[in-house]
Amino acid sequence: MEFVEVFDSPGKGRGLRAIREVWAGDVLFAEPPFASVVFDSHAASVCHSCFRRQEKLQRCGQCRFAQYCDKTCQRAAWEEHKQECAAVKSYGKVPNENVRLAARILWRLDKQGSVVSDTQLAALEELEDHIYDISEDDLKDFKVDIHNFLDYWPRSSKPHTVDSVSKMLGVINCNGFMVSDQRGLQAVGVGLFPNLCLVNHDCWPNCTVVLNNGKIELRALGKISPGEEVTVSYVDYLNLSEDRRRLLKQQYFFDCTCEHCTNKTKDELKMAGAVVEGDKVPEETVKEITEYSRTMLEKMEKARIEANYNEVVKICRECVEKQENVLADTHIYQLRMWSTLSEVLSYLQFFEEASTYARKMVEGYLKLYHPNNAQLGMATMRAGVTHWQAGFIEIAHGMICKAYAILMITHGPTHPITKDLEAMRMQTEMELRMFKQNEYVYHTMREAALKNQPIRMMAEPATESIKNLFRRK
Repeated sequence: MEFVEVFDSPGKGRGLRAIREVWAGDVLFAEPPFASVVFDSHAASVCHSCFRRQEKLQRCGQCRFAQYCDKTCQRAAWEEHKQECAAVKSYGKVPNENVRLAARILWRLDKQGSVVSDTQLAALEELEDHIYDISEDDLKDFKVDIHNFLDYWPRSSKPHTVDSVSKMLGVINCNGFMVSDQRGLQAVGVGLFPNLCLVNHDCWPNCTVVLNNGKIELRALGKISPGEEVTVSYVDYLNLSEDRRRLLKQQYFFDCTCEHCTNKTKDELKMAGAVVEGDKVPEETVKEITEYSRTMLEKMEKARIEANYNEVVKICRECVEKQENVLADTHIYQLRMWSTLSEVLSYLQFFEEASTYARKMVEGYLKLYHPNNAQLGMATMRAGVTHWQAGFIEIAHGMICKAYAILMITHGPTHPITKDLEAMRMQTEMELRMFKQNEYVYHTMREAALKNQPIRMMAEPATESIKNLFRRK
């Protein structure tokens, strides 16, 4: 490894630290998965080889389960799918994604061993499984997975003990990492990346992780000096420190002692009340609207899952009306409402109203997130596109340029999203020049273009996002 080495991190166990100075946007390492599978929920809509979303896929003629873009993808996946194919046929049904991934890992481990390249820093048996920390409720599901694995595992394959199967399922539970579709916008599968498993958590990290062309990349968010530990965030920073610590304890079985959790950094901002004409809104009023917002967020999420988008808009509009001049523009419940409302209104093609909430959302995010946070970059990109669709070319170009600067660091120049954004940046730059030369002609040409080529319906709001790439149970 050119940039990192394994070391004993005080209070954390093993970790990775820099051995050379790196700067924002540098890739510390890139790593393909040891094994990966498509989520059960996407098994019929995503290629099982390249994880590309396709309307028409070719089904494996043997097991009738695996789906591929074409013969090229099928041939590329055959080495990994061959044993799975026979096992699915013999078992008579398809086990869940945990069992399928554990089986793929053990087949490869039996054939090649637990270290498959010179750049792999950890053997699979060295990874944490935290089996003895699993809660009673989760333990029931865990035991079902073990039972199903033993039924699914072919007699022709090397036998494994219950302990070794438990170990692998525990490793997946703690260390599984989301695999995104070809655009990097939606989580469609899960994989195991041994080197990534060694990177410890910090709520305000110095690195980020992105999936690019089938490999994960660990990218620096700023300058990292030799000897400094490299960290990523396992959870979204847009949670209160108490909630982040609870999530980390539930999923990863450790108590976060990072500076931001210890000092409850920015917690007050995230729950703050508004200041109206120089006066703070009474604390009781802020608490009342905060509780109301929590209830409305639950209702909104239920309507969103049911794809009842008109109901989502109704709930959000009602809630933001109550929140106005009561909650601060950094209050996380207000930010979540603005985020959802802007996304769904864009989907329904109410672009002008959507742009208002998108702009407010980005302004709030700027006060909370790290300046090079990937989520901030993606949100700014979406807001820029929404403003462009609404015809606000000056604001749109500014936002798209800001998003491009962030994504060049978090995603890099070769990532599909960055390439799309570069094309969008050039398009808005050209339109902005035209707008400044003659505003009337610009709007006339824009209206004519939209009339001749109506804007297609926006992509349906995703129920699963790549926001939290570290897999939840």
